[in-house]
Amino acid sequence: MLDMATSAPNIKGIYINGEWQQMSRQFDDTNPNDGSLWARIPDATCQDARRAIDAAQAAFPAWAALKFQDRANIMLKVAQIIEKRAGDYIPAAQFEGGGWYGKGVYETKVMPEMLKAAAAVCYAPIGEVLPSLNGKVSNAVRFPMGVISVISPWNMPGILATRPFSVPMAMGNTIVLKPSEETPYQGGLFFAEVMEEAGVPPGVFNVITCSRDNVAEVGDEMVDNPKVKGVAFTGSAAVGRRIAAKCGAHLKKACIELGGKDSLIVLEDADMERATSSASFGAFMHQGQICMSVEKVLVQEQVFDEFLKGFVARAAKLKTGNTADKANVIGPLINDRQAARVKHQLEDAVAKGAKIAIGGGVNGRFVEPTIVTNVTSDMDIWRDETFGPVAVVVPFKDDFEAVAMNNDTEYGLSAGIISRNEHRAMQMATLLETGMCHINCSPINDEAHAPFGGAKASGMGRYGGRWSQESFSETRWITLDRGQKQYPPVF
Repeated sequence: MLDMATSAPNIKGIYINGEWQQMSRQFDDTNPNDGSLWARIPDATCQDARRAIDAAQAAFPAWAALKFQDRANIMLKVAQIIEKRAGDYIPAAQFEGGGWYGKGVYETKVMPEMLKAAAAVCYAPIGEVLPSLNGKVSNAVRFPMGVISVISPWNMPGILATRPFSVPMAMGNTIVLKPSEETPYQGGLFFAEVMEEAGVPPGVFNVITCSRDNVAEVGDEMVDNPKVKGVAFTGSAAVGRRIAAKCGAHLKKACIELGGKDSLIVLEDADMERATSSASFGAFMHQGQICMSVEKVLVQEQVFDEFLKGFVARAAKLKTGNTADKANVIGPLINDRQAARVKHQLEDAVAKGAKIAIGGGVNGRFVEPTIVTNVTSDMDIWRDETFGPVAVVVPFKDDFEAVAMNNDTEYGLSAGIISRNEHRAMQMATLLETGMCHINCSPINDEAHAPFGGAKASGMGRYGGRWSQESFSETRWITLDRGQKQYPPVF
C-alpha cells in the first residue's frame, strides 16, 4: 500500500537562542527515492554558527545551575513530545532519508528511551569522596563543560543526534547541533521544533543547517571556536580523523564515532535460524547504511553451505523499491555517490574472481540485497567499508582464523558471534579488536545506558550513560581543610 504523505513539514529556519531565523540562501533537500524536491532548507554560514555558539555560551551558566531534577523533567518532556510526534518523524525517515517505514518506527522508539536514560543520569553520582593524607574532606566532582558541538550523520539521523546531545544536555551543557545536509530535518530541525514545544530555555539547544558548499567552514567554526569545549562527531573516518586532530590541537574533548567493517562469526554449533536471521537483519537493515552493519559473515567451513543456503533464502524475500510502499524493506542509497561506491566494489570483486550468490543489480540508487562469495583479501570489498546492502560470506577453519579474519581491517566497531557454546564465544569476544561484541545477536545493537563506541579507526571515546558523563564533563578536585594540614615553620 502506498503512503502518499510525502510532503515536507513547514521549514521555519535555523534555530538560535530559542528563535527561528530564515536565511537568504537555501538549498534543496531531495527525496533519495526519486530525486524530487522534498524541502528547501536554510543554508547557514560560519557567522551563523558563531551566533549559535554565542547563544549557547550565554545560556550555559543558568542551565548548568538549574536543579538537576528540573533538567531531568525537561528531558522527560522532550521524550514525551517525540513519542507524540512519531507520525511527523516517520514520513521524514521515508522520504527525506529513503528509509523503510519500519526503520522510521524504530527510531521513534529509540530516541525517547535515550532521553529517558539521560534524565536518569541526572540522579546518578557526579563524583566521589577520596581519602586524604591530611585529614581533609577531599572530593572529585564532575562538572558540565559548557558548549558542546554535535555534528551528526544522515543514516540514522534521529538516533545519532539524540545519542550525543542527550546526556551532555541533561548534565548541564548547552548544545549546537549541525545535522547532515542529506537529512537536515530529521537530524536537526525536527529536534528544534521539539525543544521549542518542550519549553527548553533559549540558547540551551540550537540547530544550524547548511549545504555541502558551506559544510567545511561551518564545521570548522563548530570545532575551532574557543567557546566550544567539546565535540561529538559521527560520520566518515576521513572527516573524523580531521576533527579529532583539530580537537587535539585545541586540547578539547571529543567523542568520535566512525565507520566499521563489522563481522558476524558463525560457528559450527550455531543455531542456523538465529544465524541467518542475524545476518539478514545485520546486513540489510536500512540498506546496510549503518555503521554496525554486517559486511563480513565468517562461517565455519563445516556449516558453510547450510548457512549460505538459508541466508540466500532470506535475502530473496526482501523487496526493493520506493519506500512510499511500506512493503519495500530495501530502499535507495542516500545519494548517487554512495551507489557508485557500492557498484565499484561489486565490479572490482567480480573482476578478481568473486561470485554473486544473489542480487548484484544496481538500478540508480537502488541496490538489490547482495551476497558475495569467493572473496579474497585483495578485493576492495574485503578491506573498505561498503555501506550498502551487500555482505560477503567467507569460510574459516578454526576460531583463531576467524579472529584473525575479523581483525584484518583498520576498523573495530562491533561484531557478532553465533554459537551455542557461550564460554567459547566469550573467549573469542575477548580477542576481537572491536569496541563492542554481541553473542548470539547481530552487531547492530544499541542501549542508551551502555558504552557505545569503537576501537582503531572506528573512533575514540564512548557514548551512553555514565560513559557520556565522562566524555562531556570535567573532573575537579575540591578539598575542605579544617586546620589539620601544617605548613613548614619557615613559612
